[in-house]
Formats: sequence, C-alpha cells, structure tokens
Amino acid sequence: MTAAIEFRDVSRVYGEVRAVDRVSLTVQAGEFFAMLGPSGSGKTTCLRLIAGFETPDSGSVLLNGRDVTDDPPYVRDVNTVFQDYALFPHMSVLENVAYGPRVRGQRKEDWQQRAREMLDLVQLGNFGDRRPAQLSGGQRQRVSLARALINQPRVLLLDEPLGALDLKLREEMQIELKNLQRRLGITFVFVTHDQGEALSMADRVAVFNHGKIEQLDTPRALYARPATAFVARFVGSANVVTGELAQRLSGRAEPFAVRAENIRLRAPAASANGDTMSCIGDVADVQYHGAMSRWQVRLESGEVFAAAVADTNSNGDFKIGARVRLEWARNDAVPLSAAESS
Repeated sequence: MTAAIEFRDVSRVYGEVRAVDRVSLTVQAGEFFAMLGPSGSGKTTCLRLIAGFETPDSGSVLLNGRDVTDDPPYVRDVNTVFQDYALFPHMSVLENVAYGPRVRGQRKEDWQQRAREMLDLVQLGNFGDRRPAQLSGGQRQRVSLARALINQPRVLLLDEPLGALDLKLREEMQIELKNLQRRLGITFVFVTHDQGEALSMADRVAVFNHGKIEQLDTPRALYARPATAFVARFVGSANVVTGELAQRLSGRAEPFAVRAENIRLRAPAASANGDTMSCIGDVADVQYHGAMSRWQVRLESGEVFAAAVADTNSNGDFKIGARVRLEWARNDAVPLSAAESS
C-alpha cells in the first residue's frame, strides 16, 4: 500500500536553528497520526512542510507516492485546520464551510448542498445561517473542520486544533474527532503538545525533541516502554534513574525509568523481596488530585521521586516530613538509551 505521507531525510533550517533535523517518517493511508512535542521541537514545521507552507532545505516530501517537495500548497491534496479557526466573521457558517467550492466556481445549489452535508456531519446542521461570533469555541472548531473536509482531501492536517478550548470541551472534541476520522477513513495528522490528546486519539505518535524524532510508536508502547529519558518524562510522568543510584537500585549503571503510578508507599521498616526495588526518603510534598494523590519524596541521595498513589485512608499515616519506603516491581523499571538519559 502506498503511504499517505513520507519524509525522506527532511531538514529545515532557520539561520543556526535546525527546526527539523534529518527526519524520516511514514504515515499510512487512513491512519490517525500524531506529532507530539514541546514548543520549538519541530512538529509544527513538519506539518507546514506537508502542507507546502514551508520548503525543506534538504530531503524529500511525498504525498501518496508522489514527490511534492517543491509543489505549492494549492496543488497538494491536503487541507489544514488551525487552532484559531480562521473563519471569515462577515460570512455565515454555511458560506464559511462552502468557501472552497465557491471560489472554484461550483454552482450555488451544488456548494450549498455539499455545505449542508458537511454541517450535518459535524452535528451543526441547524447553524448554517449564524455568524461565527454567535457560536461557542467548540462549534467554531467544528465549522473549521467542515470547511476543511468539504474539499474531500486525502490528508487532513490539524495544527493544535483544540488548544483554545477548555478542558471538558477539549475532551469531548477528542472523542468527536476520533469518531469522525473513523467514519471518513481519511488520514489525519494531528500536531499537539498535549500528551493526553496524542495518547487518546492517535494510532501512532511521533515524539519530537530539538527537531528530531525521539520515538515513533503506538500510544501504549510509548507509555509502557519509552526509549529515552525525554520520552519517559514527556509522555506521562516517570522518574528517570541514572548514575550511582541506578547502580545501587538495579545492580547496573544503565539508566532506567519507573512510572509514578507504579510506585507504592510503605513504612521504612517494611521488608523487600527480590522481585522489587526500593529506596527510602522523606515526604517533601503531597498534591491532592481526587482519586489519586501525587507524592514528592526526597531520597537520601538528594533526588526527588514522584509517586502517584490512589487516595485511601491508609496513606494518612504518612505526613510531610515522614520517612517512607518507595517500592516498585523490577519489571516496572524500563531501560533507557544511555545516550539520551541526561
């Protein structure tokens, strides 16, 4: 099967900054693909390279098997949805959605019918006569989606499309976006700095850092088996153990990570067994998060470990300043690439 998108050793440089540094990746047709990373990591530049808003300094960009490296945006079979919606305030919702077919000269009855179908698809069938200012943030984002989808692109690019929404609406839109992508069967490429969005929606995730891909894998594999310290810290919450502490705890100097939720709090005198690792420290802080509390424990060696613990009455015995034993299964210690552990 021909890939929907392929990067072959692509770089984009701005002065001395290598925004994208020799990136190679393949996105399959019909895949929900996420590019995840902090600001400045290169993910949005990659999206712009796919759209044709940027041209690589080296390497090739292919869409559906065709080299489009030097092609302008308007000849590429992609559409983009932006965080700020980019709707025309003086147009009705229907006119916004129909903008593409209208400027291409389609008959009025044709573009109106198609626009209504798109509004029905995003559950805004009764909102065609309104102006964007009369809609909520989530509704405006759906209008932006409908406007992109009316052109029937083979690839839809989404640049932080949920960033302006509040938490509850963002979670609702995550479900709607994933359901929409499944129904349409087209390729979605989703850029975000929010690891929760990426893990909940994507089939695969590329984690970017300093213009490179640190790891490209399924959400479950990224979370359970991060390859580098950066991925372990950025995707979820993990304690990264290096140097003398790694040697003392595991018997080897190789770095490893352990997820906060895999750590148990025990009394300092509690006995350990060969299937676990443990260390002793003092409780530095406790943050209540409803069903779970996040404990910060300062070890005797000076490092601070985080433990995410189900909030039960049994934890009430441990107060700030109390000495505790942190314990986790040896199998929960995930080896990391030594080159990326610092």
